[in-house]
Order: sequence, then structure tokens, then C-alpha cells
Amino acid sequence: WLSYHSELILKAFTGNTNADSVVPHKFQHSIKARFLRFVPLVWNPNGRIGMRVEVYGCSYKSDVADFDGRSSLLYRFNQKSMSTVKDVISLKFKSMQGDGVLLHGEGQRGDYITLELRRGKLLLHISLGDNKLRSSNSHTSISLGSLLDDQHWHSVLIERFNKQVNFTVDKHTQHFRVKGESDYLNIDYELSFGGIPVPGKPGAFLKKNFHGCIENLYYNGINIIDLAKRRKPQIYTVGNVTFLCSEPQVVPITFLSSSSSYLLLPDSPQIDGLSVSFQFRTWNRDGLLLSTQLYENLGTLLVYLTDGTLKLVHQKSTKGHDELSTGTNLNDGLWHSVSLIGRRHRISITLDNDIASSVHATTAAQIYSGTSYYFGGCPPNISDSGCVNPISAFQGCMRLIFIDSQPKDLSLVQQGTLGNFSDLQIDLCGIRDRCLPNYCEHSGECSQSWNTFYCDCTGTGYTGATCHDSIYEQSCEAYRHMGNASDFYFIDSDGSGPLDPIRVFCNMTEDKVWTVMYHNNTEVNRVRGSNLEKPYSMHFSYSSGSMEQLQAVINSAEQCNQETSYHCKKSRLLNTPNGEPFTWWVGRTNEKQTYWGGSIPGIQQCACGFEENCIDVRYFCNCDADKEEWTNDTGLLSYKDHLPVTQIVIGDTNRKNSEAAFRIGPLRCYGDRNFWNAASFNTEASYLHFPTFHAELSADISFFFKTTTSTGVFLENLGIKDYIQVELRSPTEVVFSFDVGNGPFEVSVKSPTPLNDNQWHYVRAERNVKEASLLVDQFPERKKETPSDGHFRLQLNSQLFVGRCTAREKSFCNGLRSMFTAFIKYSTGRGTGVWRGVGPGCPGHCSSYGKLCHNGGKCIERHNDYVCDCSSSAYDGPFCKKEVSAFFENGTSVTYFLPEPYPVTRNLSSQSSAIYADAVQPRENVAFDFKTVHVPSLLFYVSSHHQEYMAVILSKNGSLEVQYKTNRKQDPYAFLIDSASFADGQLHRVKINREGRELYVQVDQFHRVKYSLSSDTEFHVNKFLVLGKVLDSTDMDSEVMKANSRGFVGCLSSVQYNHVAPLKVALRHPSATPVNVKGRLLESNCGASVAADLNTITTTHSLSDLSGKTDEREPLANAISSDSAVIGGVIAVVIFITLCVIAIMIRLLYQHKETKKRSSETKEKGYTENLDCSLRNDIDLQNAVSECKKEYFI
Repeated sequence: WLSYHSELILKAFTGNTNADSVVPHKFQHSIKARFLRFVPLVWNPNGRIGMRVEVYGCSYKSDVADFDGRSSLLYRFNQKSMSTVKDVISLKFKSMQGDGVLLHGEGQRGDYITLELRRGKLLLHISLGDNKLRSSNSHTSISLGSLLDDQHWHSVLIERFNKQVNFTVDKHTQHFRVKGESDYLNIDYELSFGGIPVPGKPGAFLKKNFHGCIENLYYNGINIIDLAKRRKPQIYTVGNVTFLCSEPQVVPITFLSSSSSYLLLPDSPQIDGLSVSFQFRTWNRDGLLLSTQLYENLGTLLVYLTDGTLKLVHQKSTKGHDELSTGTNLNDGLWHSVSLIGRRHRISITLDNDIASSVHATTAAQIYSGTSYYFGGCPPNISDSGCVNPISAFQGCMRLIFIDSQPKDLSLVQQGTLGNFSDLQIDLCGIRDRCLPNYCEHSGECSQSWNTFYCDCTGTGYTGATCHDSIYEQSCEAYRHMGNASDFYFIDSDGSGPLDPIRVFCNMTEDKVWTVMYHNNTEVNRVRGSNLEKPYSMHFSYSSGSMEQLQAVINSAEQCNQETSYHCKKSRLLNTPNGEPFTWWVGRTNEKQTYWGGSIPGIQQCACGFEENCIDVRYFCNCDADKEEWTNDTGLLSYKDHLPVTQIVIGDTNRKNSEAAFRIGPLRCYGDRNFWNAASFNTEASYLHFPTFHAELSADISFFFKTTTSTGVFLENLGIKDYIQVELRSPTEVVFSFDVGNGPFEVSVKSPTPLNDNQWHYVRAERNVKEASLLVDQFPERKKETPSDGHFRLQLNSQLFVGRCTAREKSFCNGLRSMFTAFIKYSTGRGTGVWRGVGPGCPGHCSSYGKLCHNGGKCIERHNDYVCDCSSSAYDGPFCKKEVSAFFENGTSVTYFLPEPYPVTRNLSSQSSAIYADAVQPRENVAFDFKTVHVPSLLFYVSSHHQEYMAVILSKNGSLEVQYKTNRKQDPYAFLIDSASFADGQLHRVKINREGRELYVQVDQFHRVKYSLSSDTEFHVNKFLVLGKVLDSTDMDSEVMKANSRGFVGCLSSVQYNHVAPLKVALRHPSATPVNVKGRLLESNCGASVAADLNTITTTHSLSDLSGKTDEREPLANAISSDSAVIGGVIAVVIFITLCVIAIMIRLLYQHKETKKRSSETKEKGYTENLDCSLRNDIDLQNAVSECKKEYFI
């Protein structure tokens, strides 16, 4: 018997409550059956027992063939071979066997088609026209269905047209494309049904035959079984095929509960031993199968599953036990047979009738069977029954139970005349495959138990109960918002959608966050010898991902571009003004594009033509002037619908002295149209509504909100009975609720602090067929499991309302941002949805995210986001976290003149305001990092014109000394920190704070030390600050003068004095008024050069840019070598160091000569050395992957 289900729920039909009324019901799908059985659940308590039922149906034609596992039907063609371009095969079958061939045909060219049952699943194998018979790369195999050996009818439909195939089993369809060389299926001689007979060997078959019944078997409109019944000559019968489906008298039972299910079967004790056999199937790894107490206190025999392995345990009445095990992975849902035999002093157990699987044990006493056999579990009163269960009860199905070689009629158990039972379904196997269909998303691997399924998301890039949640952010903007630095990241543009994550480079060094996607050739490429008849062509494949993934990134971005460079010598580009273009490119639309970078679609021009500054005004591209000298056309393609570039075609380089070189840069996008996408709900009547939210099986909703109201509905969507809603129920509680037909279901998160604090808060809600979850900010995520059996499809039909519910109550006020539902991104900008009292944008980003600006950086509010102003910080970068460091040579001096106090609100630029922002402070706050091996050294010095100063000195023994002199008539205060030697070549952090008389000093991770001054006198005005060597040492104290003899040789980083960053000003604005730099000051990276020898000069890039201007008139160089600039740089450094050692006294003169030499070399090499570096500086430095500037430590 098979129970009727509606949406996988056991359907209960309500009846009448009086004698006359009629209650009609309609089935969701038609039913084909021989018998109907009605099971009353509840009788009318006020009336008598009685029921009248009428069933309405229609006639049904059935042609059935019964195969006994040793037979088949052969349909022979009228000609030698049948060649078809279209096939339709349909049939129904039922079987108790999990393996067997239903259909097979093959041809000599390697074509074949096979439909077979394997382990309870249907497999379709097909190959078209491959000469290599069944080559591994030519055949296609598709698996569909599960548990098809359940003795119920299953329908199969195979539809093929050319290479496209639709394969349907019951209600599940798989669409696929067949491999092979042709569109024809060539079958020789015949098709076989029920098995694959061996030619010339009657009764022999290549594979296991089908054992069961096939009904209404049609091949391309031909009724095969009808032909066989009428004994037509096209049909040849092998073995015994009958045309009436036999019904085996097998009564299965289902154990429903893992705690209370059991079946008790009594039997008479046997003196000649014990014999029990049965079949079982389950998904659970553990469960008791059999427990029986042997006669005369000989102990208990237990058969149970543990971790998918079958175990036989003989628990003796005395201490000790014997244990046997066999088989693995027996919880695979298939039928397995168990045979237990005890004779005299020997016990053996056999699995699946396989003699090789038999295991044996010897007992001291002779085996006698008992009187009671407990299958599946034990009753509650275990002590009285003698049943033993060391593990959980069995959940699954059993059948064909034999005791002492006699079958047990389980229908007698149902009638109450045999044995006893609890929590069983008799005459029904209720197993179901919870992994069909597979609800694990993104290729997650499904496994299951009797009650539920599990998803293994390993290696998918997703997580969650159904592998729904991406572990990656949706854009580089989101990574930046988290405080991440420039690097390669995976981004998932559609979140939980079907597209896989892609790997991109996120460049966060600029004001805008750039997403960079590279292709297979970003180098400069030389082209010669091409014309329109035989053009040069190059295809670009992007390592980031597929075109669909790239398109998702482009669509989410605010703007994208891709640089195109065409360097030409007597090689025309677009052949303007009116000619057919010689060069074109192809984008993602696969259309020929005849505009170049810097122009716009529909205009056959280059950037110079669009800007009207070409070298020859008669043409719209520089290269179209067809000059003998090198020139170029370079610009940015920025029309998003055409990007990225996938191909370039060049056709004018075959004339004399004609040559070209091109470069297609990486695809670069900035901005996230959804991350800062915000709307303001200004009144209680404000709302947005969008089309219906379709997410039947899984739904996720995420957004940011800020509000001052105590309650409100964020969003709601209704169906006839179903709904989904997210609301702020109280100032401290967010609730996610929905109903899929099982009643309302809620998940809530309570915050310890109010959420209506006008700060941005994050909400993410998700529901799937397994569970519902709700996350608010960084609080622990709340999860609740949904019912494993019940309705699970969310069916909505109204509009999605955002900001209020349909009842116009509990409307939401204030702001929402970055709203995502499932993998749909809802734009809260104008032009989408329907607006009622809602405005675009929502100010106040800095109130929530200002903490992301570190080290004194200031958060600046913008329309759709914020930016960190680092002008008054010693650090740099998008979040003021990047260290600004420099290497000081012997004699290098940086003097910063501190201004007199005056208002800083006068009209100055941002740079100037940062430079002059410092006024006289009642305290000193000093912080810097240093690294050196030279002692003594003067690390930091600040002084007034009245011989008052503060100095940080590294003493001869490596200890740190802080000196304070606040009165020129008194000796300085000296404070010594000697916890370690700090002249060890390692980076050390120093923090000094003075508040009146209290002085606090902290070095690295050591405890903060407090010192006291006798006076809280402030420094007088007109101070100056020195890093490195103090050049004017007049009136300097002796101890400071000794440390200043060499100044400081080493690395200083992130120097901050009150609100001034003197080192940053010296590096970024060396010509600014308050700073004076003497000697060589080299920007470096203190943290990355720990192992460098600080006794030598570190050759890093200096403040002056030594790269020469590119001569665009010279030919290409990088096509030969991309590293010549680096090699030349290394040689120049070695020469420079050698000359410094030999002629230190004439160093200034040498530097002058070296400058001349480099200038001369630049002119000689010209375009050969600098074109590639220029291209890289223009493009790759923006991507933070530059190869033209490198650091070397020698």
C-alpha cells in the first residue's frame, strides 16, 4: 500500500458530522490504482460508527508484461539499422529488485542507449555517433529517482531531439545534452526490453535482468507489449514473459519511532538450535534489529546496526560476551538481508546472501532458541520482557521475517492475533528519500537520516543548513567597510544566488574602491603582417570567472572601465573619418565595436577625436593619420553594457615599415550600487512596494536600518494563507515570522541595548526547508528547526511592502539601506518600486562608522557613504591605518616649525589646515615607531627659542631616555627606561603623554610608567620639532649633543606630535612652508624591512620621481623584455653604493654627475626602456600591482 500525500504530508480528509451532508474532496493529482483503502482516524463521538464513500474516476487501458529476471522482449527492426533524430520512449514499471536492465539498444558505430535500475535508481546511458565505442569522453550517463524498488508503479519518459534529452521519472525531470559526433541515434537490428541477451547464447545475458512488471511500453508510438501479446513477428520473446503482473505476498512494516517502536513475535523453543532471517532498509546509522533471550539462561543474542555496520553480540548470562561484525554503509536506504543461524556450539550471521560476508563464533554451551523475538526495539517494561537494547530503537522497514525457517504472517499481527507491537505501520514501507530532490544548494552534498537530511558544504564557498549563505562578501566595497586592506578577495555578487564567487583584486588605496579583474594577457603585444583578409586576432579569457559572473559584478558597480592602448607606426586604427575600420574589438554582447577608448558607442572615433585634439585634425584617431613616426591612441572604454573586452582584431600592419602594439588593460569597476543604497521613511504613512517576493524553498533577507521609533514593520509579503514578515517589535527586539501552511513560526533576537538609537544596525533573516535563523548586528544568531514533515513551500501572491504592513499599522520610520531578499537586490533609489513618503538616501553614516577611521582620522560624511580624512593623522590609507615610514641616513634632518597659536578656521586648503592646525597645547602627546642599531641616537627633539626642550634619546647601552626641560634656568628632568636594549634592529613603539606634572611613558607592550615633574610649566610658543640630526645645536645640553653627533640612522614611522604629523608632511608635502628637509630622506617600510642591514643605505624609492617622461615616438620595448627597467635600476644602485664608499667626500658632486648620467641614459634608451613602465605606471599602479617600483635591501 502507498499512502496519499499532499506536499509530502500525509493527507487527512474531513468527513461529515451529520447523517445527510456531503463533504467533497478533489485529489491534487490523479491516482492510478487497483484498490483503495480508507483508514478512519476519528469517529463522531456523538453518533454511531459508520461511513459512506463514493469515488469517481475514469477507465484506464493497461498492457502489462511480467519479467521473472531471466527473460526479455526483443523488438526487431524491419531494416538492418534504425537511424533516428527524434525518439520518445515511455513506460511504467514496478519491482522489488534494486538492479536490472529495462531497455537496451546499440549500433556498430558506437551509438547506444541503455535504461537500467541500479541500487534503486534509474540510470540512462546514451551515446551518439562516436567511432570509439563507449569512449569515456563520448557517453553521457544521468541518474534519476531513488527507492524505486518499492513495488509501486513509477512512470518513465525519455524524449530526445538531436542532442537534447528530457529524462523524466515520476515528477522529476532532468534536461541534458548528449555528447557525440552526430545528432542521430543509430541502433542495429533490435531493441531489447528487460535484459541484454548475449548473441548466439540463448538464456545468457550481459547484465542482471529486470525482475518485475512493465506497463504501457511505447517506443516512438509503437506499443511493444501489445505487439508481444498479439505475437507479431517484430517481437521475439526470450524466456518466460507473461502478460499479467504477479503480486508477491509480501507485507512490509515500518518502525516509526527511535524510542518506542518494537515488534514482538513469539515462537516455540527449538532444541536443535536457532534460525532467524529478515530484510531491512533504513537511513539511520544505528538501531536495534533483533533481541532474543536464549533458552535456559544461555544469554541474549543481539543484532544491531552501529555506525552503518552490522553487529552480532552474544551476551552471556555470566560475565563476558562474544561479538561479530560485518558489512559497511548499511544505512544506504537499500534492502539488506540478514540470516542468523545457531547450531550446537556455533553461531553464524550472513549479510545479503553473500557467503563471503559470513562471520562465525563458537560458544561453550549449546545454542537453544527462546520463546520471544523482539524486532526493532524493546517495550517500556524491559525487565519483564527480557529484551535488551544497548542502542537506539530501529527506524526503518522490515519484511520477509522467518523464524525457524517459517515465514511470519505480519497481517496477523495487524489483526491482533499474533505477537504485539508499538508505533508500527503494517503493510507499508514508509521510507522516503529526503535528498530527492536535493535541497542542498550550490552543489552541497546531501546525506540523511530517517527524520531529516544534512548538507555538507565543504569546498562550496557557502555555509548554512542548506549551503545557502555565501561565506564571501558581495563586493570590494563591503570588504573595505570591514576595514580590510588591498588584496585579492573572493566576492559573491549575487549573494545566495546561483552564481559562484569569483576572485578579484580589491584596490583600496584610493578614495574609490576599485574591483580589478584580470585576463590572460595584460602585456604589450607587437603586431606585424596582418591585413583585413588575414587579420591578427587575440581572445581574452578572464581568470576571475565566467561571463555571467563578470556581468553580475559590472551590473552591481557604479562605473566600470577598461583601458585600450594602440601604439602605431604607419598602422591605421579606425580608418576615420569615413573608412571601414582596420581594428575593432568585441565585448560581452559578441558584437563588433568600432569605437576606441575615450570615445562613446555609435561614434567611430578615438579619445583625441572625441576631445578634438588629434595630431591631424582631418582624422578622429592619431593612428589614422598614418604617420611614419610612432604615436598612439589610448583611452578608457566605460560603456558598461559592452564590457569586458573579449577579443581584438587588427588588420593594418602588412605594409612596409608598418607596425603596431596594443594593450588591453584589466577590467576595473568601482562602487557598489547596493551597499550604500538607502531610503528615508519620513512619516508613519511612508512605504515602498515591489513585485511579489518569490522564494518558495529558501529565502534570505538582509538590510541595515536606523530609527528612533520603538516599533515598526520593516517588510511584509502575503499570500492566501502564507506570509513572511520582519519587524521591530520593541526597542530591543527584532522578530522574523512566516507561515508556510503549518501555522505561524517566529524567530526573535533581543538586544541588551535599545536598537532605536539612530545608529545603523544590521539584520539578516533566512528560512529554508530545515530551519529559520535571525541575526542582528554581532549578537549570537538565533536558529530554530522547522518541522521535518509538513508544508515547506512559501506561496505568496501580493506585493512586497517595505516600511509598513498591508494593514497600515506599525509603519517604519527613518532609514533602510542595502536591502537584499534571496538573491534579489532591491534598489531603494528613485525609479524602482512605488514610493509613498520616502526619500532617497539617509544621512548619518559617520555616527555609526566613524570608529572605522583610526589613528586620529576624521570621518567625513558623503551623500551615499563616508570617507576617512587622514590629513591630521600620522597614518595614511582609506582608514588611516597605513604606516608612513622613512629611512634616515647619517646627517638627515627634518625640521618642522610649529606656528604660534591663531585661529585655524581661516580659509585654507585641507593640506594646509592639517599643517597649521597645531596650537599651543597644555599637554604633549608624542607617538612614533623606530628601528635602529646605532647608539647613541637622538630619536625625537622638540624645542622653543627659550632653550626649553623635550628629547627622546637612545643611550649607549640601548636604553631609552626621555629628557624634559621646561625652565632654562633649571637642569632637565631625565627618565630612563632600561627594560631592554632597544637598539636591536627591531621595530619599537613609543608613546609619551604629559598632562600637567604627570608624565606617562610606554614602550612596546611594557606597562605604562608614570613619572612626576616638579612643575607643570608649558612650553613657550614658536617651537620647532626635529627628527634626525639637529643642525642648529646652539645652546643644546651636553647629553643631547652627544646623541645628536650622528643624529639618527634608521627607520622612523608614524610620528605624531599633538595634532601634527611632521614625518608625513615631510614625505607627502616636502615643499610646504613649515617643513625643512636636509639630506636624503627615503620613504620606506619599517615593518617589512626587519631583516635589513641598517648599517648600509636602504635603496628604496625616494621623494623625487626618477622616472623619465615616455617618448611616444619611439618603437616598442616591452615585447622583448619587461624587466629591463628593474635590472637597470639594480645596476645603478650597485654603482651608486660603490662610488659612495670610494669617494664619500665628493658625494654631492657624484650625485650631480649621476643625475646627468641617468638623464643621458634615459634619452638614449627612450621609448625602448620606458614605454612598458609608462603603461604599467598609468594602469597597474592604480591596481596596486605595480612591477615598475620595487624595494631592494642590499
